[in-house]
Amino acid sequence: MTAAGRGERLRGPDNKGFVEIAGKPLAAYSLDVFRSCDDIEDIILVVAPEDVERARRCLLRADGARSERVVAGGDHRQASVAAALAEVSPAAELIVVHDAARPFVTVELIRRCLEAAAEHGAAIAAVPSTDTVKEAQKNGFVGATLDRSKIWLVQTPQVFRRKVLQNAHDRAARDGYIETDDAALVEQSGHRVYLVQGDLDNMKITYPTDVRRAKQALGERRMSMSREAPVRSGIGYDAHRFAVERPLLLGGVRVRDDQGLSGHSDADVLCHAVCDALLGALGIGDIGTHFPDSDPALTGISSLALLERVAGMICAAGWKIENVDTTVVAEQPRIAEHVPAMRRAMATAMGIDASQVNVKGKTTEGMGFTGRGEGIASFAVATLRPIENTRAGAHPRE
Repeated sequence: MTAAGRGERLRGPDNKGFVEIAGKPLAAYSLDVFRSCDDIEDIILVVAPEDVERARRCLLRADGARSERVVAGGDHRQASVAAALAEVSPAAELIVVHDAARPFVTVELIRRCLEAAAEHGAAIAAVPSTDTVKEAQKNGFVGATLDRSKIWLVQTPQVFRRKVLQNAHDRAARDGYIETDDAALVEQSGHRVYLVQGDLDNMKITYPTDVRRAKQALGERRMSMSREAPVRSGIGYDAHRFAVERPLLLGGVRVRDDQGLSGHSDADVLCHAVCDALLGALGIGDIGTHFPDSDPALTGISSLALLERVAGMICAAGWKIENVDTTVVAEQPRIAEHVPAMRRAMATAMGIDASQVNVKGKTTEGMGFTGRGEGIASFAVATLRPIENTRAGAHPRE
């Protein structure tokens, strides 16, 4: 998936793949759709070199269903796709190239392109032009009116047999030419490209007005889902007593070093409560069911790693995390200064935005075991929605 574009025409402060739309990076929408497509076995995300580590933290997800990795792109789209091709598994028969700047691609369109490419060797999504098309002269006058019935506007995904795409890139590298998309490279190599009926909603984010249109479309979609889609919620609770000579970890953040919590893992009581809330929403037991303290392999394990595994179960079951609200109950330490880092850490583990995670700190004013300073408790509520199969995602940079 290409997400290395600088986005100069957007005139924003960030590279295009990380431009925020409705609380999520632009590239995240494409990734979500490709993850929900069972035909996709491997996802390679190409970003600008300076964004590689950021993409690993914020965009990739380990859900067990497929491998996901990120590579650095080149100076132009063609170089970025070539960088991704070098990372593709030798067993891959079909390569899907998609621009992360098209967040509204659908699973159905991906599958139609895959089927056509399997038959013809090369297939691209496109829509017929509804406007009259003029060819311009350099002096600004019309040179010719083109036959509109023969004009198609190209989109992504574009799908190719591996050998077809690799040969096209090898030839371009040898002869030193650059094309605007992979279909043009394949055409230059002498292979015919099949046109698959695309989707008018499969818009490309290029200008600031496109961002506004995308936000409006997403808002309308979410309103529709809120009326029609089922919602599942779960409640989580956990408590641990204090223990000496252990660091205190809450929400994946090291709060202090002198006194932590007792437990088989790293005893992150906040992450454990969130795990239970998510598992409860899915109706598949609790954290002890999936990660028992009798398993020696889990001794000292990071609770963020457990949370990431639970998030993978949610995704694999066809659901996504909509919102997580938590409360930490303790007399000491006070957590206010650590809350932003906790939200970011847990959001990254769950593959969602920090705006979807809330953390509150409360005391019991001296009452109960937390009031006596014997330990810390945490509560969590999680909400899940079905994964939408109507938005965008699989291979390199624009």
